[in-house]
Amino acid sequence: MCFGMLAFGILSSAGVAGISEYIDVPSFIITLGGSIFATMTSYSMADFVQGLKSLTLIFKAPSANTSDMIKKIIELSNVARKEGLLSLEEAAADMDEPFLKKGILLVVDGTDPDLVRGILETEMVCIESRHKNIAGFWETWASMGPAWGMVGTLVGLVDMLYHMDDASSIGPAMAVALITTLYGSLLANWVATPTANKLKADNAVEMTQKEILIEGLLSIQAGENPRVIEEKLKSFLAPKDRASASSDNGEGGE
Repeated sequence: MCFGMLAFGILSSAGVAGISEYIDVPSFIITLGGSIFATMTSYSMADFVQGLKSLTLIFKAPSANTSDMIKKIIELSNVARKEGLLSLEEAAADMDEPFLKKGILLVVDGTDPDLVRGILETEMVCIESRHKNIAGFWETWASMGPAWGMVGTLVGLVDMLYHMDDASSIGPAMAVALITTLYGSLLANWVATPTANKLKADNAVEMTQKEILIEGLLSIQAGENPRVIEEKLKSFLAPKDRASASSDNGEGGE
């Protein structure tokens, strides 16, 4: 859609014949190449490669639904209430979510609640730090794009000023000089900044889900009523989403 808006603007102002006016290979190389290598300098090679790979993450939906996660915690609380905490070990064996599985095993082992919270929150902080580092990669690239676009513009202006004796070339030379600024703005506002924002939004959802898991597991360990646990965890959701997280098995009040 962004490409469509850009194409519409170009075609509306310059027409099909004017498309070539917006294509300049040296400007593209200065802007893209300079911003890439400046970003590479800001990170280790491993982090740089990982940052590039993270582009695919913006096209993937979150693996877990928050409402479904709350329902899962309520199911576990009902199992623990009926059969005891040790029964959760069997349930943990079939889980794909490593964070939840780790928390359940800590609870089953009888770990002190404060220690359970400390361990899980430490892991959550480390996960969030890795996510912020990836988002920061795209924020760095977003800042480098316009900067190198300006570098390209200055290169073009220097060349233009050296050839001021030919008045007919000033306009085209200025246009070419400004193309790099356009490329830099597109790189920042079309690719890099939106990618960073999406990654940060996905991180916020995941951190909320992990907070829900921690509160739910500690509530189960404390032996709280499943219905109370459900109401506590639903507080993390927006009012319009709370109905979908309600348990419908009627076991919460038993």
